[in-house]
Amino acid sequence: MNILVTGGAGYIGSHTCVALLEAGHSVIVADNLCNSKADTLDKVKRITNKEITFYEIDVTDEAAVDRVFSNHHLDGVIHFAGLKAVGESVEKPIAYYYNNIVSTLVVVKICQEYNVKRFVFSSSATVYGDNTVPFVETMNLLPTTNPYGETKAIGERILTDIAKANPAFSISLLRYFNPVGAHESGLIGEAPNGIPNNLMPYISQVAKGKLKKLRVFGNDYSTVDGTGVRDFIHVVDLAEGHVAALDNITEGVHIYNLGTGQGTSVIELVKAFEEANGIEVPYEIVDRRPGDIASCYADASKAKRELGWTAKHDVKSMCRDSWRFEKNYKE
Repeated sequence: MNILVTGGAGYIGSHTCVALLEAGHSVIVADNLCNSKADTLDKVKRITNKEITFYEIDVTDEAAVDRVFSNHHLDGVIHFAGLKAVGESVEKPIAYYYNNIVSTLVVVKICQEYNVKRFVFSSSATVYGDNTVPFVETMNLLPTTNPYGETKAIGERILTDIAKANPAFSISLLRYFNPVGAHESGLIGEAPNGIPNNLMPYISQVAKGKLKKLRVFGNDYSTVDGTGVRDFIHVVDLAEGHVAALDNITEGVHIYNLGTGQGTSVIELVKAFEEANGIEVPYEIVDRRPGDIASCYADASKAKRELGWTAKHDVKSMCRDSWRFEKNYKE
């Protein structure tokens, strides 16, 4: 199939491009490079020895998106493009609501105009709010604790309403947890512009000496060691989950958690990184971060049952792959 990947030069998007190409699909990428670099796609080509068509556009721009659709016969869309940092969303709610919601509206509108019926949406476990763990797809969604989560919940509602109005539309809403790791080649991984908002690249940059120490936001949660507990999933497993969702998509709306089903605390992840790579990661405890919750991990049994997908990598392999990429990475 010919698949448009919005945000395809980003961290999860680029790994999904690799998985799509290796599965035999053709890939067209649209990305404004606000938190990614174009040369990432060159590395995807090196890994797969296959070509990608790239458009440097903002997918909130309806005319630009229309040009992409008019230039290609598309069979489906995987929609990643969006701002994604919980803490930043609390500080910049307008940017998050505009970018994440308008981009979804524009892309799905053009899909309808060109009769593209397969749509895989990059959602998030944050839509569950401060619910009871493990999170299950049938749960009632609670108000989320940050604007980022709200944009994902609104996106899900928009797509669900569109599917109700258009029964032939096929939508997968993928609620995933905390992607970490990198491709085993060491060529692509998480390389945010500026100071990282996510935990693993921050750990890697501290280990490399680029940053002085890791800030751990709070150690007074009701968890195993007081620090936040998350379901860390290897980005390659996550990418393969997107391909499984695309390949198995049917009419209507389908919701899947993509996670390992195991919770790991921030301190446990730091210790795993140190053990896996033989390097010390200095850290300090600071105040809790607005918008964070204590524990967040998945019940991923539905994805296994309906998509035949499970996460294969353990935490130490995530840490080893992250560090391999960081050591190789040059600005």
